[in-house]
This record gives sequence, C-alpha cells and structure tokens, in this order.
Amino acid sequence: MCATDNRNVTRLKTPAGQQVILIGTAHVSRESVTLVKSLIDAEKPDTVCVELCPSRYEAILQQKTWQETDIIKVIKEKKAFLLLSNLLLASFQKRIAKKLDVKPGEEMLAAIESGQAIGAHIHLADRDIRVTLSRTWRSMRFTQKIKLLFQLLLSFTEVNDIEAEDVEKMKEQDMLESILAEVGQSMPQLKKILIDERDRYLAYKIRTAPGQRVVAVVGAGHVPGIAKYWETPVNVDDLERVPPPGKLLHVLKWAIPLAILTLFGLGFFWGGSHTGTHMLVWWVVANGALAGLGAVIALAHPLTILSSVVAAPLTSLNPMIAAGWVSGLVEAFSRRPKVRDFERLPEDILSVRGFWKNNVTRILLVVVFTNIGSSLGTFVAIPLIVKLL
Repeated sequence: MCATDNRNVTRLKTPAGQQVILIGTAHVSRESVTLVKSLIDAEKPDTVCVELCPSRYEAILQQKTWQETDIIKVIKEKKAFLLLSNLLLASFQKRIAKKLDVKPGEEMLAAIESGQAIGAHIHLADRDIRVTLSRTWRSMRFTQKIKLLFQLLLSFTEVNDIEAEDVEKMKEQDMLESILAEVGQSMPQLKKILIDERDRYLAYKIRTAPGQRVVAVVGAGHVPGIAKYWETPVNVDDLERVPPPGKLLHVLKWAIPLAILTLFGLGFFWGGSHTGTHMLVWWVVANGALAGLGAVIALAHPLTILSSVVAAPLTSLNPMIAAGWVSGLVEAFSRRPKVRDFERLPEDILSVRGFWKNNVTRILLVVVFTNIGSSLGTFVAIPLIVKLL
C-alpha cells in the first residue's frame, strides 16, 4: 500500500484507487520549498492538499488580516489567551524563518501557487487552529496554563541557538510540538490534541480530497501519523468539537466565592465587626495588589492598573467576570490600537520588547497577567482570612 521515494516523500493509495503523494516538510526550510515546487510540477496532481485551516490560509494570502482584528470582541469572547498563544507561536516560526532567510509558511505558499499554476484544486486539510488551541486550553489545569505561557515566552531565547542544520531535525517534530516539548513531558494530553488528533484529522481530509491524483504538503512530523491512521475511520465532528468546561471547574467557580462569602459572614458573626473588617481588608489588599502587579508587569496604562486593583476583589467573587477582562477593556479604550499597531504586528511579535510595545499585544498581556495576579491573590487571601477566625 505504501512506497517511499525518499525520506521526505511517501506514496499512499485510497480504497477508491486514488494516488496520494505526501510531502513531509519543515515549515522554515528552503529545501522544502524546492521539493514542493518540483514534485507538484512533475506529478501534475488534480488536487493539492495543504496543512492549513481557513484562518491560516487567509493569513498567508492576505497580509492585512491582523488589521481586521476586533480586540474588544476578542476580550469579550474570552479569547485573549488563545490569540496571545497564537501570536507567540507565530513569533517562534517567524524568527526561525528570518534567521534562515526564508518566509514562514513559504512551502505552503509554494504549494498553493504551484497547484494554481497547473489548475489543481487547493484543498485545506488541517483543523482550525482556534479549535486546536481551545481543545488544548480546556484540557489543562490552571498551573499547567501558567507553565505553558512561560514556556512560550522562553521560546524567544531558544531561537538564538537554532542553526540551519537544526531545521532538518525539526522535521521530526510538528512546530507546535517542538515549542511545547518540555511541557509535553509532564502533559501527555498536549501531544494527544496537538499531534495525534491532527494526524487523524489530516489523514481523513487528505483521504477524502477530490481528484484521482493528490499531492499533500504537511509537516514531516505528521507523516508517520497520517500513514498510521490512513485506513482508520475518523469522526471529524468529534475532533472539531470544543468541549465545555469540566463539571468540577463549573462547581468550583461558584463554590469558592460562596465559601469566601461564608467566611466573611462567620467573621462578622463570631468575631464581630473588627474581625470581619480585617478579613475584608486582607481580601481587598491581596487581590487588588497582585492583580495590580500583573497589570504593572504588562506595562498597562495607569487607569488600567487602578481598574485592576479596584475590580479584582469584586470579580474574584463573581464567576461570570474576570479582573483581566475589565482591565483589558480599560486598556483597549485608554490606548486604543491604531492602524499602525496592526501593520507593525508581524514585526513587533519578533521580540519580547515588541510584545510589550505594541498596543494590540500589550492589551492581551494585560488580560493574561491581571487574571494571573487576581487568581494568585485569591489563593493568598484565603489562608489569611481563615487565620482571623
């Protein structure tokens, strides 16, 4: 069923007799671009499959996609961390590509252009990146989310150690997996969602692509998985579904504020107004100070810092709203992103300084760091108010 031309090209057949040629690429490799162009020109396929989802496809073809981002809508829909993660991943890939003097995703663009030149159908085979990140996010505990954020930030320093010869080694891993390898050692569910699920999704999408002769361009790390799941039935609806928050998380969202309010009630009932007041003071100080510190770390506007200090003690008792959403909206209105912020976004995400300098990414950092500070404030305040009983 499967014959291999060389280590980067794998040939498969579907039960219907379609010929499928898989090209395994590194997403920042000049050699991969050359291989993609030459093989599509030689094979003249009916369909060219690319490891892209609609949003990433548009991002490659339309450089002004970021200018259409509604940052306020992102905050209201609770997608600030997802967008920030996406930008951090894009930054990692862009900086490697710049170091090696290639464009990120150039092999996918070459596949699209070469396919269009011979009149082939372009078939998008990857799962929406937002679904992948959402499924990953929902599978993680709070501490794991913090660890993931810092692992992504640490990826900035790792790029400086990557040389051209290391790109061939990167072919053995998916881009997401290479960044999250360290985290993945203690979080096997990441590999399941980022790699295994996408292997099954890609296998299904490529297997069901139209045409008798198909060339599929994917990251080399996915080729073994695609071959493994080539004849396995796949429920695509299950893989595209974003699971709701766990029941335990839903219970805790309401149970923790209720428990804290109960502690306040007991403080006033047993210890009198003096004890109850002290409990409230510690609650306000711990939540407000750490949420404010988070906003300061994000270099937020003074009004944003003040709003985070004021909002955190209240939002921590309300499961329906988070301090970061309040401070993010205040930051968005205080330093409303201009067209030039969106235009400079592709360059600004290439450096740590750029993330803090650009008004778009700084708003996302404000949301994330304020929420982290507020959450830490809750866990710091609870034992302090319990001691006062």
